[in-house]
Amino acid sequence: MKHLPKGSKKLIRAWAFYDWANSVYSLVIISAIFPIFYGTLTIVKSGDGKILDDTVNFLGHDFNNDALISYITALAFLVVSILSPFLSGIADYVGNKKNFLKFFCYLGGISCIGLFWFDLEVLWFGLLCYFLALIGFWASLVFYNSYLPDIAYPEQQDKASAYGFSLGYIGSVILLIFCLLMILNYDWFGFKDEGLPTRLSFVLTGVWWIGFSQYTYYYLPKGNKKARLTRNVLFNGFKELKGIWEALKHNKSLKRYLIAFFVYSMAVQTIMLVATYFGIEELEWGDDDPTTGLIVSILLIQLVAVAGATFTSRLAIRYGDIKILILINLFWIAICGYAYFITTPVQFYIAAASVGLVMGGIQSLSRSTYSKMLPPNTLDTASYFSFYDVSEKIGIVIGMFLYGLVAQITGSIRNSILFLVVFFIIGVILLMRVPKGRIKA
Repeated sequence: MKHLPKGSKKLIRAWAFYDWANSVYSLVIISAIFPIFYGTLTIVKSGDGKILDDTVNFLGHDFNNDALISYITALAFLVVSILSPFLSGIADYVGNKKNFLKFFCYLGGISCIGLFWFDLEVLWFGLLCYFLALIGFWASLVFYNSYLPDIAYPEQQDKASAYGFSLGYIGSVILLIFCLLMILNYDWFGFKDEGLPTRLSFVLTGVWWIGFSQYTYYYLPKGNKKARLTRNVLFNGFKELKGIWEALKHNKSLKRYLIAFFVYSMAVQTIMLVATYFGIEELEWGDDDPTTGLIVSILLIQLVAVAGATFTSRLAIRYGDIKILILINLFWIAICGYAYFITTPVQFYIAAASVGLVMGGIQSLSRSTYSKMLPPNTLDTASYFSFYDVSEKIGIVIGMFLYGLVAQITGSIRNSILFLVVFFIIGVILLMRVPKGRIKA
């Protein structure tokens, strides 16, 4: 283990490299290959491509295939929401948050490898791996994000956050392209069909995640050591969380920012989770292959997001974080309005490029803005970031529920997309209420 000073370029690079390691999960498992694999496995189509049956039997009950995976996803986010403040409080108290980061990284990576055996005959095992991988990914981010104020000074944090997201987008695209080469040209690799290389993509995701994260672990400090591990550590963890909650009540800027983040993040994360399913069900693909089209759009989002994250950080340095976050939310409103009317693949690609431009920006800037608003010389950064992450996760649960509810009541996913505009509008209003003044930098 190397001990590098705060603000060191090498330390910041090592921290940001965890984005390179773990972002393959969000692209391969959440956005691209696994959703298509799951749909192929659970949907029965006619010769002309019409859906004949999309029900799945799980634990003796029949579920719509999309509903089942949504329930599992929402349950996993709920578990993370409960676990993260509990674990981060303990991690800050005993100063070993790197061990927690490792644990959830390994849990997620091994679970991705377990998806190799995803099959309807043992559906419980496949869904368990999907469930645990999701928990591993999002829970690890609690501890990863909390390192930002530990490894970078305020004036470095916008660039460091954007750098991490950019590395993540680039790394995930590299692995996705390799996986697609295996799947679409399986004969080059000696495979008899595309089924095996698709499953091997899940294995490669887990190996990539665990393997590249070792560079991060080598340089990251263990944590802000505060006390020895005692039998009372559990109670002290909760006590610390309570103290932070009380502190938030007296920090008007941070409190109002968290509320705004909770609202607009609800819409952002929901869109990111359902974009692929929207493309499958709502577009008129004609003679075009929807699988290839969706992959192209996902790659487009990832590549544009690199530029978006970098450009946004520069704008924030010049004009201020809150002003740029308001501008990005307004751009999201325009995207949702446009998405309501799209019907063709070309229109979908335009929407994907637009989403990529603001997706990277809003994620990286939201994280660094929160980091810079923490009280000076904060030691319990993991506990503070647990509030940030819990806000995001609970928002996802609510957003996914409302998205499905609106779609069920109105009979159209398009109405759900339009409904999300409400959250962006509220987010803009709440951001405008954050007390003025330059965030420390």
